[in-house]
Amino acid sequence: MSLSHVEKLAKQRPQHIAIIMDGNGRWAYRRHLPRVAGHRRGAEIVREMVQRCVDAQIAHLTLFAFSTENWRRPPLEVRLLMNLFRLMLRREAKKLHDNGVRLRIIGDQSHLAADLQTLIRDAESLTAGNRRLTLNLAVNYGGRWDIARASKRAAAKCLQAGRSLDALSEEDIAAELCLADSPEPDLLIRTGGEERISNFLVWQLAYTEFYFTETLWPDFDGNALDLALKSFAQRQRRFGRTGDQVQEDACASD
Repeated sequence: MSLSHVEKLAKQRPQHIAIIMDGNGRWAYRRHLPRVAGHRRGAEIVREMVQRCVDAQIAHLTLFAFSTENWRRPPLEVRLLMNLFRLMLRREAKKLHDNGVRLRIIGDQSHLAADLQTLIRDAESLTAGNRRLTLNLAVNYGGRWDIARASKRAAAKCLQAGRSLDALSEEDIAAELCLADSPEPDLLIRTGGEERISNFLVWQLAYTEFYFTETLWPDFDGNALDLALKSFAQRQRRFGRTGDQVQEDACASD
């Protein structure tokens, strides 16, 4: 295989995938199981997706695990979700580390239980030096919260530097977002049949390619991911340019 062909394949492969993992409850309901059974099965799929991304040399994977709005769910379900998160951190942190995966939790951790915050810090510290894949789990995360928080921080830094707020730029705000040190997602996948972003990475998805599937998250296996990647490879990403301009640039690089 020639180097140019390898480079073409790399261009067709997203470097950052974001996933809204939807459908756990419906998966369980259809099997006459409690909702927590769907969440447990969903956690197993997370493990499979991480391995798939490592194997495909995808550098960043961001998963929407628990939104700021999910606190509105029944208290028992919220408690079970938090316990499942605890279990995942205890069981999976060492495995992620051994596999070269860096784990980061993005979102407002101040509302999480103290022991959960400790588990998060320990897992992030253990995996901080890994580079094969960065796995971002969005927990108590909302895109609007992310933008509001980043704007406040950017404004404060602007004033501290003696600059007028009129000089505040998009770059200043982007530098304070949760994923400031990661590339913006190339591909957003939402499972479960819904076609909205539900307050997920509102800023970062501006030029992301969207892929919606009826497949429920607990059924989203490697073959389903391959279909999403195939769809992505067929997209023409223009970023404000015309299709002809993109084609000319592609021909010039051959």
